[in-house]
Amino acid sequence: MKRITSKDGTSIACWQQGKGDALLLIHGTTSDHLAWSPVSALARHFSVWTMDRRGRGDSGDSGHYAFERECEDVAAVIDAIGTNVHLLGHSFGGLCALEATRLTENIRSLILYEPSISLTGSGWSATVETNLKILHESEKWEEVLLLFYRDILKTPRSELMALQAGPSWKARTATSRTILRELRSINHYVFNPQRFSFLQIPVLLLLGGDSPARRYDTANLLSQSLPNSRIEILQGQQHSAMRTAPDLFAHEIVRFLKN
Repeated sequence: MKRITSKDGTSIACWQQGKGDALLLIHGTTSDHLAWSPVSALARHFSVWTMDRRGRGDSGDSGHYAFERECEDVAAVIDAIGTNVHLLGHSFGGLCALEATRLTENIRSLILYEPSISLTGSGWSATVETNLKILHESEKWEEVLLLFYRDILKTPRSELMALQAGPSWKARTATSRTILRELRSINHYVFNPQRFSFLQIPVLLLLGGDSPARRYDTANLLSQSLPNSRIEILQGQQHSAMRTAPDLFAHEIVRFLKN
């Protein structure tokens, strides 16, 4: 484990394995760097870097949360790697990765897997929001986690049961106190295409073939807004292909970065 100090002084924990071009993976909500364990085969092709985003795992946190600090964390890790980096972000981590492109010139290419950009707000009802706040204030972290997957992500019951039975559930529960702040960041974020007109690096937009229409709407907007981008569909998958179809996921990453 390596520690990199972000702009505001927060310590960000990172890990590196493999050899080759640097590839930094940014995990989504409820996860930590172990979210990428199923696609460890990427280290056969790249020098793979993973990190715990602030507020979870071995990384630190600050007393006052702001989405902008998350983006600075990603940029700080990229600059500390010391070479141009391929950057891959999933879900909320994809939003952090996209914004990090405005903070560093050391990004060689960008892969966004269903980034958390909402075109019409979060889509969660007032009742769900109220219930989430109550559970959060009561520190009922596993119930917060279940509500997030069941009522917000609309995770299929079979996949949710597999998650609960899996080895990562305890760690996901430990990070669930960060869910509310990330959902609020998504609600407040407004994607402005003009802010990314400068971005000439290659961009791959990954989508699950069975993902809901709103994910496709977001990908189409990004494709139209980012000058050098294209969309690839992960057939038969939804929002977590790195876990549900790791070979397929890794294949698409290698194919994009090696061509």
